[in-house]
Amino acid sequence: MPRQPDAPGPGPDAAPPGGRLRRFTAAERWVHRSTAALMGLCLVTAACLYLPPLAELVGRRRLVVTVHEWSGILLPLPVLAGLASRAFRADLRLLNRFGPHDRQWLRSALRRHWERPAGKFNAGQKLYASWTAGAALVMVGTGLLMWFPHLAPLVWRTGATFVHDWLALAVAAVVAGHLWMASRDPEARLGMRTGTVSPGWAAREHPLWAARERAARERAAAGRDAPDAPERPAPDQPRSRSSR
Repeated sequence: MPRQPDAPGPGPDAAPPGGRLRRFTAAERWVHRSTAALMGLCLVTAACLYLPPLAELVGRRRLVVTVHEWSGILLPLPVLAGLASRAFRADLRLLNRFGPHDRQWLRSALRRHWERPAGKFNAGQKLYASWTAGAALVMVGTGLLMWFPHLAPLVWRTGATFVHDWLALAVAAVVAGHLWMASRDPEARLGMRTGTVSPGWAAREHPLWAARERAARERAAAGRDAPDAPERPAPDQPRSRSSR
């Protein structure tokens, strides 16, 4: 009897146990956590530099400035490293597409309707990701002009300081809103920690994505349950003259 090939082990794309849906891979969660840590460092050190009570409490201003500068310079690094992940690149393509269902989601959100069609990412998450990415690039650019004053004339440095300071306040407000929304959704936080979510949560919050995942599972199950094709018999060999 011929030896059967070994069954594949549970790889990163294997179905999660318990009927849960795979939402994020380990690489995507690493990108999110690293970016969040660097953004948190930027905001905390900025508060220590601009708020006198915190500045007096922390002290060591030169160290705080150094941590703030390097955390800002390294902020794009997790996203650039994440481009090596196929799943992360696929999610970036989804975040970059704004379809009719996204406009319907925004209308429903503004009117406080509960029926909000959404794919893997809803329209609010797409707007947040786009705004944060653009703000981070502007913050890095203006920060470089402030860090290296000889790169630009005085009027540019003055404008860079103005934009950097006020945009930092806007980033802090938007990040606070993001954390507040996350605090109200424990299943979303669990999905970011473990990479999996419950089918009920997915159907409620991201129905279009849940339907695609369910259809993919059904196709995979149908493929596993399909009977193997019968082997075709080998053609008869011509008889030799000696056997006639």
